[in-house]
Amino acid sequence: MNHTLVIQHSDLSEIKFPNTAARFGQALAGKCVRIPLGENAVLDEHIRAELDAAPVDYAVLPERTFDSFGLLASDMDSTLITIECIDEIAQFAGLKTQIAEITERAMQGGMDFAQSLHQRVALLEGVPESALEHVYQNVLRLSAGAETLIQACRRHGVKTLLVSGGFTYFTDRLKQKLGLDYAYANELEIKNGYLTGRVLGRVVDAEAKAQLLAQHREQLGLSSEQTLAVGDGANDIPMFRAATFGIAYRAKAAAQQAADLRINHNGLDAVRGWFA
Repeated sequence: MNHTLVIQHSDLSEIKFPNTAARFGQALAGKCVRIPLGENAVLDEHIRAELDAAPVDYAVLPERTFDSFGLLASDMDSTLITIECIDEIAQFAGLKTQIAEITERAMQGGMDFAQSLHQRVALLEGVPESALEHVYQNVLRLSAGAETLIQACRRHGVKTLLVSGGFTYFTDRLKQKLGLDYAYANELEIKNGYLTGRVLGRVVDAEAKAQLLAQHREQLGLSSEQTLAVGDGANDIPMFRAATFGIAYRAKAAAQQAADLRINHNGLDAVRGWFA
């Protein structure tokens, strides 16, 4: 099988790659360079060291086109968007630091996700529903390259699945705004305009994310070689394993280690850039 070295950066011409340029006989410029390697999927140590030291995302990949995939599953918090919604809601209860610490432990894999979710949501009892609207309208921002990636999915016939351990209040709105195909998350119980501190129904945890990816893959008639998953936390790891390629986006250590591909220096549109 033929392989390609893919290197991504906002402007590769700004970075010097003497070993890489000399080895492959070409200058590196633009946002994405694809260097055919033939059947050799191993980089020599000098080139690997040079690329590791540079602010680039790179990988050696089997030759694939983006339209050979049929489904992209994405996490929401700190992946499709720049924030952790629950931490921002907690600002209204004066508990942002406390809840953010629990969020961080869960994302690093230091505690059970469902347990951490119930613990954090319980602390939000009495927060007005208007706090959610404030976060959505004034705090929530899409990650760099998110809209470009979703537009590319639409052009190439790749279905989009937003699957989040966050809340339906935000995933439903993002689904409508961005034209996503599917969206799943946890539903906060709201009574008389205030959060009750409870979640309704089954928790969308790590296993649920992987199951939803597999479910939609089967419904779409796709093979096990036609799915991508992108996320940033430990609860995305089973989803990575269920996908053809698991992609860590500016991720926690556990997710970085488990992923097939890593994006640490580019926007989400780099997901598209990995493939021809």
